[in-house]
Amino acid sequence: MNDKYIYKCTDCGNTYSTKEIIYLCPDCEKKNDPVLPPLGVLKTVYNYDKIASENKDNLFNNIAHKGFIDILPLNSLNSMPYLKVGNSPLYKITSLDNNLLNFELFLKDDSQNPTFSFKDRASAIVSAFAKENGIDTIVAASTGNAGSSLAGICAAQKQKAIVFVPAKAPKAKLTQILMYGAQIVPVDGTYDNAFDLSIEATKKFGWYNRNTAYNPFTIEGKKTVSFELFAQLNQNVPDRIFVPVGDGVIISGVYKGFEDLLKLGIIDKIPVIVAVQAIGSSNIINNIERENFISAPSNTIADSISVDIPRNFNMAKKFIVENKGKTLAVSDEEIISASKVLSMRTGIFAEPAAATAFAGFLSYYWNGRLEKDSKNIVLLTGSGLKDLNAVQSVIDIPSPVKANIKTVEEFLAGKK
Repeated sequence: MNDKYIYKCTDCGNTYSTKEIIYLCPDCEKKNDPVLPPLGVLKTVYNYDKIASENKDNLFNNIAHKGFIDILPLNSLNSMPYLKVGNSPLYKITSLDNNLLNFELFLKDDSQNPTFSFKDRASAIVSAFAKENGIDTIVAASTGNAGSSLAGICAAQKQKAIVFVPAKAPKAKLTQILMYGAQIVPVDGTYDNAFDLSIEATKKFGWYNRNTAYNPFTIEGKKTVSFELFAQLNQNVPDRIFVPVGDGVIISGVYKGFEDLLKLGIIDKIPVIVAVQAIGSSNIINNIERENFISAPSNTIADSISVDIPRNFNMAKKFIVENKGKTLAVSDEEIISASKVLSMRTGIFAEPAAATAFAGFLSYYWNGRLEKDSKNIVLLTGSGLKDLNAVQSVIDIPSPVKANIKTVEEFLAGKK
């Protein structure tokens, strides 16, 4: 029997305490329909009163000093990869387009993780749990980032990674996966097809599955960003966080981190979180107020958040509704424009999925929706180097000049 945490079903509320590997609520899983978001996604819940009493004064500092191990599903941080995962920089931006901002803007740059994306947070926890339990093969479905993340973390941990990917995933991400030495399984279909096939393989071959909205520990990894934000803001809760949303796991992780702090009595409110989706893949925000889920085929340049059936819809919806979160959809044109503004004005080159959050921020900014002196965070989840093709429409690589200064002078004069 596990005595550190229990699992609680998002849908029926049943709880489970076990040392056995468990993915979905056994009761709700039986009711799942392949064309709907799955029921039975589990939340990891700790004994918050016990943790608070054991750490007492300077509660957050004491927990942080131990690397948050008290609120992670691990026995020891020694099982974590030696690669530097998390503790990504938080940059304060004071102006845009030479205009001083009358509010505070911070960019949380998770492209600084080992495989250049936010997904390393989840992979690290899943890999560490596998290591503690003698598991050497981990499988995942991915459009690229989760796969390259798992592959890189497993390479560091001496574990085997098997990644199911849609055949049309960006070449840069597929290259990353292969360079880390993982086994890649290209699937002639969508991310959802790859997801389902990876679960079938998990059951057939007994592998450990990393899939988001299936393995509850992915959220436990992603929630660590909230702990970092609270620490980096001198133990203050931001007013607003812009988060890119695809299957709903990242936003649920952000919420879960602040929920943990709330249950420990460290904070007294959860920030307003803005769920930003691409218009062409907005199956979460389009269904927030619907009684019955209706899926529309996804079509967006932001491949990392392109999802037909958002696997963590039920948990994400619950978090957003209960905490009065906000939602916003932005076009592909706004996403690519935001990526260029972000690069030119801040020096951070983000992939389209990450730029989606910045596009949401820009929409609020240009429409005067940001209060004076408010603290606003934009969560940047991946490097632009992961998908160079996406931004070709907003750049112009010039033809070469002859190797003499006169042609250089003429070339530069023509650019004025």
